[in-house]
Amino acid sequence: MAAPDVVLRPMRPEDLPEVVTLRNEGFLELDRRTLPRSAPEPQPAGDDDNRNWTERTGFVLHHDPRGCWVAEADDQLLGFATSSVRELTWMLHTFVVLPRAQGRGIGRALLEAAMAHGEGCLRGMLSASLDPAAARRYRLAGFSLHPQMMLTGSLDRALLPVVEKVREGTPADIDLMNSIDRQLRGSAHGVDHEWLTTHARLVVSDTTTGSGYAYLHPAGGAQLLAATNRRTAARLLWECLAATPHGRSLTQAHVTAANEWAIDVGVAARLALAPAGYLALRGMKPPAPYLHHGVFG
Repeated sequence: MAAPDVVLRPMRPEDLPEVVTLRNEGFLELDRRTLPRSAPEPQPAGDDDNRNWTERTGFVLHHDPRGCWVAEADDQLLGFATSSVRELTWMLHTFVVLPRAQGRGIGRALLEAAMAHGEGCLRGMLSASLDPAAARRYRLAGFSLHPQMMLTGSLDRALLPVVEKVREGTPADIDLMNSIDRQLRGSAHGVDHEWLTTHARLVVSDTTTGSGYAYLHPAGGAQLLAATNRRTAARLLWECLAATPHGRSLTQAHVTAANEWAIDVGVAARLALAPAGYLALRGMKPPAPYLHHGVFG
């Protein structure tokens, strides 16, 4: 239970400017505390990132108002949690409590409020950082913690294979993508595909031997990738790596041990492998072949 001076209430659209400020402060502190000493000094989010994150969170709030909560004291937000339900899967999107407000039961109360939105769901899914306190909280909430890895480095284009049987995707592919989602994770992304198809480049492979799709990250790699077999998945990942802007280092996040095909692609591309938090799951195994989206699952 949160401290008596703290009020938990549903998030409102007018909270978004303060929520993005809180998110930036919380994430920057987390990065400074958990990133390796060899990593570059964490920087505050830029205007484009803030604008995109605010718009995306507004989308989640519009579709899942009962899954979005804030903790408030003296007219100031101390923390928030956003979550959604797609078919029978509950997903936690963002969960932040300001460092100065931690240790007062606020995090537990926010998580419980968000999880109540998923009552009746068979599955739960979230991407967790290396923060040990957060990992402990998710484990106590019944989630299995599956270590994640990331692939990083500069791309040697001489190593890129010729990729065939991949085409540009369109919103007309959403039914196909939802079908693949259900095979791999038990539920479709549904309306989330409406957001993603308007905010990221989509590539699709649909052949007699397998189907799959990937949303490309602007900096290189895949934001979300799903396929019915590993060969199709590898083909799509190579296409995403090839789209990395020239001269730019890339990071392919959200690789679990269940997706060794992605590690094999990274090894072939001579990218470095490093630990990167957890995929926390309840009522399901790590999806494969699948590289999950850090927010939409």
